[in-house]
Amino acid sequence: MAVLETIVVAFWAMVPAYVPNNAAVLAGGGRPIDGGRTLNSKRLLGDGKTWRGTAVGTTVGLILAAVLTLIASDASEALGFEVPTFTALAALGLAGGAMLGDILASFLKRRTGRDRGAMFPIVDQLDFVVVSLPVTALLDIDWFLSVFTWEVILVVVVITPLLHVLTNVIAYRLGLKDEPW
Repeated sequence: MAVLETIVVAFWAMVPAYVPNNAAVLAGGGRPIDGGRTLNSKRLLGDGKTWRGTAVGTTVGLILAAVLTLIASDASEALGFEVPTFTALAALGLAGGAMLGDILASFLKRRTGRDRGAMFPIVDQLDFVVVSLPVTALLDIDWFLSVFTWEVILVVVVITPLLHVLTNVIAYRLGLKDEPW
């Protein structure tokens, strides 16, 4: 696989995992997943992790996977190489796994004494990748192995932090986030 092809396939395959957390932020508010519960006098997750945000984020990821699957043939023809289509289980693994990764990162933040929105380098940039890829592999191993070669995984690990920082700076400048990380 050529370098540009690998980058495009990696980005295409990760869109259903890249977008859900942003959609969850835009959905905003609602009942916290942890219901206000604490562990050692610290919130389990905090007010930023809500049922509504999780549902909206996952749904948006599933819709994006469906749209990408619908346009994959035309995109492949235009690009001159195949981009992946998504099975329902792969889409669920990517979108749901991304949301679960963000929730687990919030749990780790609370356990390490970080407040909501506090910087948590590396975890903030890769939490959804570290969870969504294994969840996807668990749900649809054949699809996962056909798409996520070691080269694609390497590209994902390299470009994801860059994309994360870029999108957060943009969201901050648009007034959608309180901090640029």
